[in-house]
This record gives sequence, structure tokens and C-alpha cells, in this order.
Amino acid sequence: MKMKTLKSEKSGSSAFLCIAKGVAVGLCVALVGILIFAFILRFTSISDKLIAPVNQVIKGVSIFFGVFIGLKKHKEMGLLNGFLIGLLFTIVAFLVFSILDGAFCFDRTLLNDIIFGSIIGAICGIICVNLKKS
Repeated sequence: MKMKTLKSEKSGSSAFLCIAKGVAVGLCVALVGILIFAFILRFTSISDKLIAPVNQVIKGVSIFFGVFIGLKKHKEMGLLNGFLIGLLFTIVAFLVFSILDGAFCFDRTLLNDIIFGSIIGAICGIICVNLKKS
């Protein structure tokens, strides 16, 4: 009986570490992506209409890498863990970029980002867990 309890506690802490690792990796990828995009914007004349879609692509790619690395050793519950990584990544990224910008703006865009990040994380979690099974 004790072995079962210890195993489930270890699994819970392992899942937490995987999620934290995924969020951290996603945030690093997002920071690098935003820096590269800012550098490109500085030296080219890209239309303002392209900025929002490119930012969404950077967020999506960041979440994918975060989920992929975070769930590398975790072979189950891809939907839930990917969802949590996407959700927490979006919240932490909002906080980090708001601090860097110096202003917190709570509006519909934030809600859309949270929904987008959670769905992308869940989809990536399903894909990443099932890729490892084959």
C-alpha cells in the first residue's frame, strides 16, 4: 500500500516538474523569437498588419517547444499536461512582457491569448505523447 502512495506522489511531483520545465523552455523560446523579430522589424519595413500574426506564430512555436521538451520523459496525460503548459506559459509570458513593457493591460486580447495558448498546448501535448509511443 505504501509503495502505491509513494509512486503516485512521485508521479505528481514529476508532472509538476515537467510542466514547470515546459513553461520555462517555452518562455525562453518566446524571448529569443521576440528578440529576433524585433531585430528584423528594426532594419526592415514590415507592415504593421503582420506584427500580430507573427507574434501568434512565435507564441505557438514557443508552446510547442515547451510542451515537447516538458513532456519528453512524461508519457501519459498529454492533453492535460499540454493544456497546463500552454495555460501557464501564456500567463507567465503576459506577466514577463508586461513587466518589460511597464504596463499591464487586461482586455479581450489576453483572454484570446489564454484560450489560444491552452488549446495549442493541449494539441501539442497529445501529439508529443503519441509520437513517443511509436
